[in-house]
Amino acid sequence: MKFSFYNPTTIQFGQGQIASISTLIEKDKKVLVLYGGGSIKKNGVYDQVEQALDGYTWETFGGVEPNPTRETLDKAVEQMRTSGLDFILAVGGGSVIDGAKYVAAAACYDGDGWDILIGKHTVTKALPIGAVLTLPATGSESNCASVVSNKATLQKLPFMAPSVFPKFAVLDPDVVKSLPEKQVVNGVVDAFVHVCEQYLTFPQNAPVQDGYAETLLRTLVDLGNTIEQKDDVWRANLMWTANQALNGLIGSGVAQDWATHMIGHELTALYGVDHARSLAIVQPALLKVQLDAKKAKLEQMGQKVFGLAPSETLALDTIDAIAAFYNGLNVSTSLTEHNESKEEAIEAVISQLEKNKMVALGESQAITPEVSRSILDLAVAG
Repeated sequence: MKFSFYNPTTIQFGQGQIASISTLIEKDKKVLVLYGGGSIKKNGVYDQVEQALDGYTWETFGGVEPNPTRETLDKAVEQMRTSGLDFILAVGGGSVIDGAKYVAAAACYDGDGWDILIGKHTVTKALPIGAVLTLPATGSESNCASVVSNKATLQKLPFMAPSVFPKFAVLDPDVVKSLPEKQVVNGVVDAFVHVCEQYLTFPQNAPVQDGYAETLLRTLVDLGNTIEQKDDVWRANLMWTANQALNGLIGSGVAQDWATHMIGHELTALYGVDHARSLAIVQPALLKVQLDAKKAKLEQMGQKVFGLAPSETLALDTIDAIAAFYNGLNVSTSLTEHNESKEEAIEAVISQLEKNKMVALGESQAITPEVSRSILDLAVAG
């Protein structure tokens, strides 16, 4: 396939790199520091950012949720306009960085910011963004994608625009030291599924993309299996692997899936399931339903990533190995968060998929609402 690969984000990787912010933001910029629940004020990250911004005009906006909502982010947009701020420094994980992309785009648009998510407005202009990554998982720090939720409508939708690529991203593995174990696990799972979405499709004669994807997957399996012994090297490898999983490289020139994400988004919107855990719930079921279409790549993954021997059941064995990997991290592959019956939960998800026009998903657009229903029948606990 023809493709154009573009990634303008400067990566500052390593211990102590937060100080480099002072060389990466122009001195005349008026900065909004966007962050989440406040953990950065407990782990020393905020203090380092404050030191790096010495001499700048800057304000803060905290409280961005783990799944950022337009209701919260619109308040940050208003603060940007009221204070005349013209640069956003996102200090947090993927949700904060995704939120910064929405704020950066919405601040340059006179209409309702949600128009961006529903396709009513195409983003061509955005304020500049920098990122200080505190949770390795999404790769949002060096891509142009964002996912935002709407509490009022129970929607969680993505947008992409080249203008919201962060100008720079600071990746200091030391920040992982203070993360709760659950968040670290979520990062491993999230990055793993990101790679799978670009790899587990069909053979495309793309040995570079396949080979790099398999290296990332093997690394994530190794990291997951040694999570109890994590040290500086472990943390550095997770941070770099999660970044490379979704910076655009391994998906260049190949068909991509993303159905697991689209269905998983509805589990998060409806039942508050952590993003990574929604993916672990959906993916094994989706792979089983799509077994025939994905058999060749599943067999390739089984041999190249999990070291499985060729057999008649190799594709199914690979799906079992993926599920076992998640279960070994105490991540469930079944939805239990719903309060209604299994049938009611399935219909609620299908209704949201249809509302959000997610009716032809996957690399071949073959996942219709009926196929999604079959996937959910396997993924939702009775």
